[in-house]
Amino acid sequence: MANNVLWCCVKTLNCRIVGVYAERFVSSPLSVCQTRGYAKKVAAKAKGKGMAKEAFKAPEVCKDPVRLTTHAVGVNVFKQGEDPALKSPEEYPEWLFQLSLGPPKKLSDLDPDSREYWKLLRKEHMWRFNRLHKGRKM
Repeated sequence: MANNVLWCCVKTLNCRIVGVYAERFVSSPLSVCQTRGYAKKVAAKAKGKGMAKEAFKAPEVCKDPVRLTTHAVGVNVFKQGEDPALKSPEEYPEWLFQLSLGPPKKLSDLDPDSREYWKLLRKEHMWRFNRLHKGRKM
């Protein structure tokens, strides 16, 4: 009886395995036909016993116009403490007000004798080279 069960199992396996004869599998009555299944799904565990999973909270947005004009809102990265208060413009260094906050300058707008021109030229050349050689094996 066990031989017949094994023979049926081997016969079904023989359809899937190309070039292997069923006689090789039924060499002894102790041969076992194994089947593979998927692993069991693990249940999600909560942190600790009986604790509910904490939902993600977005940071609160400050809409108070007085606070927005007197404090640097969002600068404090610590859990505790407050945002630093803004100082008068005379207390900050002059270079801070000379920073360019607009869109980056184009190559045609820069002076060819300046350092920024050559840095931007090199960067654009690297971007172009990378675009041309994207996906190409070297």
